Amino acid sequence: MQPHDDPLVVTVMVANHMIHRILVDNGSSADVLYWPIFKQMGIDRDRIKPFGSPLIGFAGEQVQPIGLISLHVTTWMAPKQKTVMVDFLVVDRPGAYNAIIGHPALNKLKAKASDPSPIVIDTVGGKGKNEPKGEPVEPLEDVVVGKGRILKIGTQISPRVQDGLITFLLRNLEVFVWTHDDMPGISPEDILHQLNVDPSVKLVKRKRRKFAPEQTMAIAEEVEKLLKAHFIEEVYYPDWLANVVLVKKSNEKWRMHVDFTDLNKACPKDNFPLPRNDALVDSTAGYDLLSFMDAFSSYNQIYMHPEDREKTAFITDRGMYYYKVMHFGLKNAGATYQRLVNKMFRD
Repeated sequence: MQPHDDPLVVTVMVANHMIHRILVDNGSSADVLYWPIFKQMGIDRDRIKPFGSPLIGFAGEQVQPIGLISLHVTTWMAPKQKTVMVDFLVVDRPGAYNAIIGHPALNKLKAKASDPSPIVIDTVGGKGKNEPKGEPVEPLEDVVVGKGRILKIGTQISPRVQDGLITFLLRNLEVFVWTHDDMPGISPEDILHQLNVDPSVKLVKRKRRKFAPEQTMAIAEEVEKLLKAHFIEEVYYPDWLANVVLVKKSNEKWRMHVDFTDLNKACPKDNFPLPRNDALVDSTAGYDLLSFMDAFSSYNQIYMHPEDREKTAFITDRGMYYYKVMHFGLKNAGATYQRLVNKMFRD
């Protein structure tokens, strides 16, 4: 499994109850069970033993646990399963998770946080490969706001909240985008993506790869779409030249990417701090609603610096083109995007 910084959130069996949203934290010296889920499990409180020492690390302050309770934890990787006894500290604090599995439980399970194979993984919009059947995905209701323009809203919220959300969305339709024509882009005065290319690195021009007829057609269609959206422009004598690569999507169609490996190697890493996902999740504790933004072609809304555009040149059978907007495959694109987000919140 590839290294990552994302929090590992799992579903496991605790005391014969299937518990979702359990954070696996190999930096935690304790296994924690939050009071709300403890009450839902219907376990007799008399089973909790006194625990004198406070916990440190919840928002930086000391937290006194309600007590300690030993419960069976079952994990599996079909067809095998393993059950161990875990000592949980019961904590009455708001939390984004139902429990935390730390070092003590991981040592008993002989599992690493970077290797989720013996634990069922919670996934977005679906089930983990070995996860048993659970609650169905919440059905969505269409809200028609114009010809061919539809917003979707959940149906498992109260009518009062639903009406309020629909009213709010209709009042702010100008922030929604359905096509690239609706997307004006970010003003270059606010931000541009620049490439800090090491001048001592040798320029690389790749020869055009050959593709099957079906793939060639997919590339031509993607290039046409990018030209229509004004994301790319034809170039004739670039110093850098990359190839395109095709990846098969789940719907059996091809997705075109540009292999910027050579260019990225010539650029030093921008260490601008990116947000930690676990910190973002923790910050939602205690709130009834969570609002987040999924920007339309988010990276493409940021323009490339004019002096660096030709460095993003790529070759196809119909010509050579460079990106006028920031491509997500460029090194440090995430840092540039985060700078923009930080600036928006400051302003």
